Amino acid sequence: MPEWHGWQKLKYEAELDPKFADEITAIPGGEKLANCIQCGTCSGMCPLSTYMDYTPRQIVAMVRAGFKGEVLSSYTSWLCASCYACTVECPKGIKITDIMYSIKRRAIQEKVYPKKFPIPVLAKEFFGNVLRNGRSTEMLVVIKLYLKTAPLSMINQAIMGMKLFFQGRIGLKMESIKRKKELQTVLNAMDKEAVSTGKGTL
Repeated sequence: MPEWHGWQKLKYEAELDPKFADEITAIPGGEKLANCIQCGTCSGMCPLSTYMDYTPRQIVAMVRAGFKGEVLSSYTSWLCASCYACTVECPKGIKITDIMYSIKRRAIQEKVYPKKFPIPVLAKEFFGNVLRNGRSTEMLVVIKLYLKTAPLSMINQAIMGMKLFFQGRIGLKMESIKRKKELQTVLNAMDKEAVSTGKGTL
């Protein structure tokens, strides 16, 4: 009999969050979450499902069941490559990729995403850079990413970084736009609306 690699533990109903599914459903793209028939097509089509701690099918089931903590702290949504293969092939037309984005936003908002995992750190640093300067300075984002996730790996990547610099692929100059305050006003307004409506934020 094959070994069970599913959910790590059983939970009492009182430990579940029955409103979690409603939160994800309320976000654009999650409207059809309840239509899932658990056929497993999404997991079968996903090129990265073998690397995920929970398959996309399991994540959908866990969201509907209220396993909020397990879903938000899992690696699955962060490994999603946004290839939309699951969305295209889903027989019920569920936008699973958009649901993954919703989970990521909620995980960042509640600060329960996998620590030291580079993808959420990259998302926060990129957004923060754009918020402050209107553009993303790649060199600065990469340096902050390595300092917060794997500082020793910077030594191994230094040679590649120098090659990219001399080839003109990355620069040291801080990139910025002229009307930064106007962009900040727009992004902050969107941020406040996202929080007030419960749709998550970076």
